[in-house]
Amino acid sequence: MTKVSFKGSAMLNPVPVVLVTSSNKEGKNNVFTVGWVGTACTRPPMITISIRPERLSYEYIKETKEFVVNLPPKSLVKEVDFCGVRSGKNIDKIKHLNLTLEDSEKVKVPGIKECPVALECKLKEIIPLGSHDLFLAEVLSVRVDEDLIDEKGKIHFQNGDLMCYSHGEYFPIPQKPIGKFGFSVQKRKKK
Repeated sequence: MTKVSFKGSAMLNPVPVVLVTSSNKEGKNNVFTVGWVGTACTRPPMITISIRPERLSYEYIKETKEFVVNLPPKSLVKEVDFCGVRSGKNIDKIKHLNLTLEDSEKVKVPGIKECPVALECKLKEIIPLGSHDLFLAEVLSVRVDEDLIDEKGKIHFQNGDLMCYSHGEYFPIPQKPIGKFGFSVQKRKKK
């Protein structure tokens, strides 16, 4: 198949879509959608999010140096989209969408109860890039709904009905994997 040049973006798709909660020093909370999120390091655990400087959350996170990355289930797709297209400068999205905030363990910023996974983050650095700035943060705590964890301590993300974002559209994550890490070199078990 022939490839053609395609203008416009970094074109890394699909990506996780998350709801990021933040607070200012007065305790006012905001939520916005981020499609540009990634793992940066394992030890210490670090992630990145990219934020346009004009976003209200940019101001809040820069001020308090804390935020929570919430992984939403597909049942919140309309809320996720709304939080990406409406500004917290004009509307209290948390109140408007009836999202339930819950206390975090390691940061003052609350997470979203309806989201099965929450990563509590401490900002380490802001790197100006252009249209967006890269926020590098250490993950201080990860809270996971207990019904996603089996008796052996394995997390089953597929039970969280999570979603991803791909070039302007939202998609559910499949329930069944097509492989697992290392399966291509794993020795077959003898019968």
